[in-house]
Amino acid sequence: MRKRAVALRYEETKEKAPRVVAKGAGDVAQRMIEVARQAQVALHEDAQLTDMLMNLELDAVIPEELYQAVAEVLAFVYRSSNRQ
Repeated sequence: MRKRAVALRYEETKEKAPRVVAKGAGDVAQRMIEVARQAQVALHEDAQLTDMLMNLELDAVIPEELYQAVAEVLAFVYRSSNRQ
């Protein structure tokens, strides 16, 4: 299966919900993952959620039906960031 990646941005004080700020497959996804690792950004793998997010346009706010799943990812990221 071809590697895919989606990057989200969420500024709690400025935005209603997270936004898709980058997405890609194959070499683009691999580069996104490398850049995230170099920047020590926590990564989370969820193929089903990635499928749904890949269908959104860039800069799109995630739809309400994805709030719970994305909240779980954000909680993972925040926990990971606090461990460093």
